[in-house]
Amino acid sequence: MIGSALVWALNNRGIDNILIVDRLGDDEKWKNLVPLQYADYMDADEFLDATKVAGDALGQVGAIFHMGACSSTTETDCNYLMRNNFAYTRDLAQWASSRRYRFVYASSAATYGDGSDGMNDGSENLYAYRPLNMYGYSKHLFDCHAIQKGISRGILGMKFFNVFGPNEQHKGDMRSVVNKGFHQIMETGRLQLFKSYHPDYPHGGQKRDFLYVKDAVEMMLHLAEMPLAGGLFNIGSGQAATWLELGQAIFAALGRPSQIDFVDMPDHLRGKYQYFTQADMSRFQATNYPETLTPLQDSVRDYVQNYLMESKHLGDEPWEDDGVA
Repeated sequence: MIGSALVWALNNRGIDNILIVDRLGDDEKWKNLVPLQYADYMDADEFLDATKVAGDALGQVGAIFHMGACSSTTETDCNYLMRNNFAYTRDLAQWASSRRYRFVYASSAATYGDGSDGMNDGSENLYAYRPLNMYGYSKHLFDCHAIQKGISRGILGMKFFNVFGPNEQHKGDMRSVVNKGFHQIMETGRLQLFKSYHPDYPHGGQKRDFLYVKDAVEMMLHLAEMPLAGGLFNIGSGQAATWLELGQAIFAALGRPSQIDFVDMPDHLRGKYQYFTQADMSRFQATNYPETLTPLQDSVRDYVQNYLMESKHLGDEPWEDDGVA
């Protein structure tokens, strides 16, 4: 999702000299690529093999945005997550750093665990964080690796919070509540949210830092274009909202009264559930980002009305080459 949204944002800047790397598999992720403008496509394993060839087998490289990972918080195959999320990122970062290529990669707010040690993206507290699931740990492990190998200042790690928006249909159970909720409401007229099992949070009162994918990619490009920016950065709104507020925003976008039911959380999630996330945006704000983030209700409305209701992907709107290289 974030990768295709990034290509969309680059296209909007008139940039299409892009090599897309992925494992398309047998789902419908390929549909995210159809409206986009790019130069070539390469399988992820083929790409990693090409980085091991002497010389510059891939030609001139301006920047590498490594968004690829298994992002399932319920994935239990630890060996797979270590190979796909940690080892692949490690090898690619080593190659990029040795050639001084700009390297931007996706970390995650899942690295912070239950948030009891804060959600500060500085490196001083990095080793105190205890992720609640293997996905979060695979991301945290590379964040630590970059510090240990002394390459963190030369690369950018994006600690994405709850990013939602167009191009996530292929994600199955890992789709956002906006996406899943839209389909629930269209089919039944009602929305299901998990009950709370924490005494400090009522049902629907669990809080997350929600961020529209359009804002996420603009924030990432802002950092990537700053030559001296390096290390870890939280990519969030900096403002937590409840699941109830999110659900109500979906109903508002559909012009319907809220009809919300609270259902039992599966047992296997209860001990791994983040009840509160809110990005500390101090480091990012110090970079003087010139744009204003989209308010939650506005971003939900845009997603629901202009994409979900229209069955559109990012890039389906007209795109014209304005001649910018």
